[in-house]
Amino acid sequence: MRAYQVRGQFGLDHLDLVDLPDPAPATGEVLVRVRAVSLNYRDLLVVKGAYNPRQRLPLVPCSDGAGEVVATGAGVSTVKVGDRVTSVFAPGWSAGDPTRARLATTLGGPVDGVLAELRALPEAALAPMPAHLGFEAASTLPCAALTAWRALVTLGRLKPGDTVLLQGTGGVSIFALQICRMLGARTIVTSSQDSKLARAVELGAAHGINRVTTPEWHKEARALTDGVGVDHVVEVGGAESFERSLLAVRMGGCVSAIGVLGGTAGPVNLIPILMQSVRVQGILVGSRDELLAMNRAFELARIEPVVDRVFDLGAARGAFAHMADGKHFGKIVVRL
Repeated sequence: MRAYQVRGQFGLDHLDLVDLPDPAPATGEVLVRVRAVSLNYRDLLVVKGAYNPRQRLPLVPCSDGAGEVVATGAGVSTVKVGDRVTSVFAPGWSAGDPTRARLATTLGGPVDGVLAELRALPEAALAPMPAHLGFEAASTLPCAALTAWRALVTLGRLKPGDTVLLQGTGGVSIFALQICRMLGARTIVTSSQDSKLARAVELGAAHGINRVTTPEWHKEARALTDGVGVDHVVEVGGAESFERSLLAVRMGGCVSAIGVLGGTAGPVNLIPILMQSVRVQGILVGSRDELLAMNRAFELARIEPVVDRVFDLGAARGAFAHMADGKHFGKIVVRL
């Protein structure tokens, strides 16, 4: 089979397409023919060595894939040959809160991921695809969609009529927009490009703010809420945007810290957190049970993931480079 591995040392130049022996499922394992893989910013950091510099190599990257079951090992009872499935971000995290032990099972680092034509995975590493989706769309769900779901639904207690501020138009933010629309919440989207804001409005955003022409976008967000502030911020910018997120959220509101696109370290003014009783929650994807619940909801609501661009397997390096450019809207997919 063909697979990508980060070999020898980190970096996109060391992400190589190689031939590996076809795997066979052991007891409790399932052999999946992978049809599509979606990229997350985490995958780019892993390949570059920025996510975990001590990661053992070689490594097959990427946590998110979709495919069909082609064989099962002894003792497998929940899936059968022919089933269409997605991977689970951390197969050892079935329910509850994350722990170090559970996250040690994460695909695409530290465990080999799914950027391969065949993958033998534990039964618990798979979830049924929403019936209305194809492989490319379904491959986008295990990390980005579930991160948005955990932030807004599992921990965020999103209610109809809430106002949510979304930063940017990458995978997590666009899924958050779709979840908000499904649940009757209003969204304000920030971006550096008016064209992306226009697309977000087409998808159901109530307002768009260009953060380049309106650098103090937190003031605009408060103005759009009659000075009260938004109920929830999906914070993906990191150090660059965190302080403005605190100033945009209402008293008693919530900021879900998810991404580090604008850096990981910076000064933090604690006064807005303390004086406004703001809840700041770190979000690290979600459990298999949450993925199953989200997939059921997406199937009932017929949510269609937004795919920016699809690359063929031989052009996977180009897919990573496209993510590094930061010009995408929605998800980037590799077709196998």
